[in-house]
This record gives sequence, structure tokens and C-alpha cells, in this order.
Amino acid sequence: MQTGAAYIRVSTEEQAEYSPDSQLGRIREYAGAHQILLPEQYIYLDEGISGRCARTRPAFMRMIAQAKEKPRPFDVILLWKFSRFARNRQDSILYKSMLRKECGIDVISITEQLSKDPTSILIEALLEAMDEYYSLNLAEEVRRGMNEKFSRGGVVSVPPFGYRMEEGQFAPDPRTAPTAAGIFRDFLSGLTSAQIAAGLNAAGIRTSRGNPFTPRAVDYILSNPVYAGKLRRRLIPGQPHMTAVQGGHLPLVSEDDFLAVQALFAARKQSFPPYARSSPTDFMLRGLVRCGNCGATLTQSVRGKYLQCCRYARGQCGVSHSVSLPALSRRVLEALEQDPLCPSALKRSLPALRSADVPENEKNGLLRPFISRIIFRRPENSLQIIYRTMDGSKIS
Repeated sequence: MQTGAAYIRVSTEEQAEYSPDSQLGRIREYAGAHQILLPEQYIYLDEGISGRCARTRPAFMRMIAQAKEKPRPFDVILLWKFSRFARNRQDSILYKSMLRKECGIDVISITEQLSKDPTSILIEALLEAMDEYYSLNLAEEVRRGMNEKFSRGGVVSVPPFGYRMEEGQFAPDPRTAPTAAGIFRDFLSGLTSAQIAAGLNAAGIRTSRGNPFTPRAVDYILSNPVYAGKLRRRLIPGQPHMTAVQGGHLPLVSEDDFLAVQALFAARKQSFPPYARSSPTDFMLRGLVRCGNCGATLTQSVRGKYLQCCRYARGQCGVSHSVSLPALSRRVLEALEQDPLCPSALKRSLPALRSADVPENEKNGLLRPFISRIIFRRPENSLQIIYRTMDGSKIS
């Protein structure tokens, strides 16, 4: 008696005739009639997943991995139809060939029986081509239908932050709509996206997906015309620009305010064009100074004269730790000179650390063997230097 595996896939819940129970029932009947043992551990199910790409189907990839084991765990893989195995000819040929040639495992469709003669190769290839055509044509028809609905102002996407679905349309969410409108007001008042994100996170507000806000998430909201009563969609996959149409939902901001935000965006982009930002110069304290609030590294500002917590710059830390780099460097050197815990070898390096003739990267190299990190607390304007010891432990 052969040992078999069953692979079952359904793309949507509406495919009642292809439901998991229906497929498994027919596969069990076939296995019983052909004396194939079908253990429970070799039944693989991908539910609600497209067959266009094998790598996105976890159960399929688990089945392939187990098929490669020695000795082989099963002799055949049973399917409801070949279309369940793959709707991509490249994947179908690749995995079927690997299973048959390297593992000695046949792939059998219980409803599309093929004979052993050479013409079956042509029939199987034709079935695979038809499955791929069906998949591509269905995707195109779905896209065309969604574009037509969108052109009439219909909703074809999930509601963004600040909205919820009501009777097939976006409706302001009483819980988050005031926050979404406030983001526009804060930006027009002069706050940056990073500052807005930090404020939202400090207030415990999360995105629609439950994640902390980042400057990019704030920018996405500020650039989305849905908040001015419009809908947008990329009509052609890969098209660089989106098409906007008038929606049937209530706007959260006026069109004038939305256009003012876009103008402000454009002005800031002109001030900082792509690639205009130069790489930060090396400096003595590079990689050593930590934020006293979250522990992240303080990094250089655009112009290199200030340090700021890198997580605050991304809206993930609620306390600004902006500090003048020259002033902080002087304070660190003074602290090292007065600190009785400072290693004597490091104190002997202080003249070199103060010298303008010594490159900054060399100064950084003089500090790193002795200093683990420097914790800067902006609210108290305090420093804590944590030293390395010979045995690898740390003292402060």
C-alpha cells in the first residue's frame, strides 16, 4: 500500500464547490479506492491563498520540504485538480519535476486522470496553461471591475486612519477622525512629521494597523486626498501616479487646507532636494552617546552641528535630546578630566582628544577602547559615562 499526501487550496470562501472539506472528502474516497494510506500529518491546507506564487503558501512549502526528507515520507501527492497545485506554469513545472525526479513522488489530480503514454505530457501542459490563463484573466477582470467602481466614486479599499466602513462608504470614525484632522492642523502650524509622530505615540495613539506612528505614516496621511473628500487609486499596476476622483464620503479637512499642506510639502522638498543631504561627517563621540529616555544612539543632524536621538527623529521616542555637538564634546572631555573613575591611559590621551590637528575618527578610536557608552539626559542636562574594564565588565 502506498502512502499519500493531500494538498488542498482554496482562494476564497465563496468557492463552495472547492471548499476544504469537499476537496478532502473526494481525495479520501480516491485514496480508499486506490489503496493509498493518507495519514493526518500529511494533509496540507492553504486556505484563502492565491496559487500564483508558491513561496506565499506556507502549507505548500512545508509539504515540499517534507517531501525532500530521507526516507521519503509519502509516495504520491493527491490533488482535487492540478490548478490547486499551482496557477503558475513555472512553479508547476519546477516543483513537479523536482518531486518526480529527485524524490520519486508523483503528483496526481483525482479529477483529471492522465494515462502513462507520452501524450499525457501534452495534456498536462495544456491544463497548466489553461489554469494560468484563467488566473491571469480573472485578475484582469477583477481589476477592471474595481477600476469601474472606483471611477464612479465607489470604495475599493480598506478605510484609512480616521474612517470606518458604513454601508459600503467611508464614514468618519468618532474615535480617530479628530486625531486625523489634528494632524493637518499641527503640520500647518509648523510642526514637523517627526514631532507629530512623537506626540501621537506619547499619547498612546496607534495607526490603523496598531503600530506606532512614524514620520512616514504621518506623511502618508498628509498626502492622502481621502481626507479632502476624494478617492485615489493606481489604475494600472506599476503606474507611477495615482488617479483621484470625488468620493461620496465626508471630508475631514477643507480642500484649501489640504492644498496648503501639499504646497508646504513641495516647499520643504525644494529646500532639501533628493540626495542633497550630505553624509554626516565623522566626530569624536560617534556611536557612544545614548538617549537617557529610550537608550537609542544620538546621531548627527542634517548640518552636523547637533545630535538628536535617532528614535525621536523617527517619532518613536517622546523626549527630544537635541544637543550641540561642540558643547557636548567639551563637557565630555571636562568630565573625563575630573572623573576619578576615568582610566589613567584615557586621561593621558586628553591632549590628543582636545587637539584640532587630530582627525575626529582617530579621537573616536581613542575613546572606544575605554568607554562603553555615554548616557545623556536632556531634561536634567546630565551625563553618565560608563567605562569598559579589562575583564569586559562596565563601571560608571
